[in-house]
Amino acid sequence: MTKKVIIVGASSGIGKALALQLAERDYLIAITGRRTELLAQLSDQYPDKILYSEIDNTQTDTLEMKLEKLKEQLGGLDLLILSSGVGNINESLSFAIEKATIDLNVTAFTMIAGWAFKTFQKQGYGHLAAITSIAGLAGSHLAPAYNASKAFEINYLKGLRKNAGQLKLPIIITDIRPGFVDTAMAKGEGLFWVAPADKAAAQIVAAINNHKRVTYITKRWTLVALLLKLVNL
Repeated sequence: MTKKVIIVGASSGIGKALALQLAERDYLIAITGRRTELLAQLSDQYPDKILYSEIDNTQTDTLEMKLEKLKEQLGGLDLLILSSGVGNINESLSFAIEKATIDLNVTAFTMIAGWAFKTFQKQGYGHLAAITSIAGLAGSHLAPAYNASKAFEINYLKGLRKNAGQLKLPIIITDIRPGFVDTAMAKGEGLFWVAPADKAAAQIVAAINNHKRVTYITKRWTLVALLLKLVNL
């Protein structure tokens, strides 16, 4: 049976790699982003499997309406993958940079995740997979709002998972925590264990198919996560 999925943030990076890999499987996919030309190029590769919509997640007054429209175009929704975020080095604590991070990684994230959960609650099932970050396990002097926003996302997903448990509904919540992936999000010097986007996407697809609650991408970052939890930075 063909599964219907919305990938929020698929014009580049991990979201794009996920769209391409799912298109090779039994999925009907709706992709979103701000760069329409990139979405169109991706859709052109699989015109029978990928449709697209220009959505700016920070325009919260129209966000839910646009997601509802995409769901109708797909004819339903089995899986929503939230792969949209921003992170910038901000040692100077420019509030403009911090606010942009909060607007997308906290406010928009909350609205999209909440919309997906309520949709799945209404239909009685569903799967929300969100790309957070291993950065959510520690504070950062280089990007304070980014790490804090990822901690928020991690804990918000925990709350949704508990909510599903209280409701006794088969709503799966998968928290995907990448380390460094070769995308525009990977900033700074001395980066290590940088994974190609297609390798990261393959591991994410496997985690989704296996209904994982939490997964680190790539798997070796599990060791770093354990260390961060121990030292509690």
